Amino acid sequence: MPDLYYLPQTGDDLDEIDLAAMREPSYTWKVNAEGERVTGMTDLADALRQAVYHILSVERYRYVIYPRSYGSEIADLIGKAQDYAAAELQRTITEALIQDDRVTFVGDFSFEYPKGTVVATFTVETIYGELEIQGELTR
Repeated sequence: MPDLYYLPQTGDDLDEIDLAAMREPSYTWKVNAEGERVTGMTDLADALRQAVYHILSVERYRYVIYPRSYGSEIADLIGKAQDYAAAELQRTITEALIQDDRVTFVGDFSFEYPKGTVVATFTVETIYGELEIQGELTR
């Protein structure tokens, strides 16, 4: 019987290693976005919805505390032409959210242009089901 602390180093012994990828739990603090307060705990789809809004609100590359793959580049689109901004918003949002391994697809984008803003509505398909997301970008 192999020693519990023995790890194979070379050759056929490497086949004995059984590595399993484990998904980290999504249990996290529940943040009340309006009041900017922590109001308990949340998990699963609700935690992912919160993560989607957080990913899209963090400007990528700006804060060293986040990895370079975290956040979005939405702020770069402020002041750009409406048609260009809509196309880039779709790409930027998808690129930002697909980094989360719980997200499987981002699509069904629609845009509205009330005075001075762009309102994006889209679907995020996840391992927990489908989320309908709506966000506003002020020019």
